[in-house]
Amino acid sequence: MAKGVKPRVKVPKKASAGETITIKTLISHKMESGQRKDGDGNAIPRSIINRFTADFNDQNVIDVTLEPAISTNPYFQFEAVVPESGEFKFTWYDDDGSVYDTSKKIEVS
Repeated sequence: MAKGVKPRVKVPKKASAGETITIKTLISHKMESGQRKDGDGNAIPRSIINRFTADFNDQNVIDVTLEPAISTNPYFQFEAVVPESGEFKFTWYDDDGSVYDTSKKIEVS
């Protein structure tokens, strides 16, 4: 598991039924390529975020496969339509098997 990984998400707290909202996500992650060596000459294991998903009330909104050239601290901004109150769940998957997730609730009036 990579050290210091911190997912951050910005979702409006309230919206109208059927409104399109903007969601912003950022995960602090070093993205180790596996090609560098430590001070003793040993290869540093690869640790790259390779997939990002966002679900709303258990229904997939976005599912992105990331390639090794993805930058450090990947940022995503996307839009979603919210038909009802519920919860967004955001998940990032790391090559080393680690999974990072967070969730945010939204109230629809």
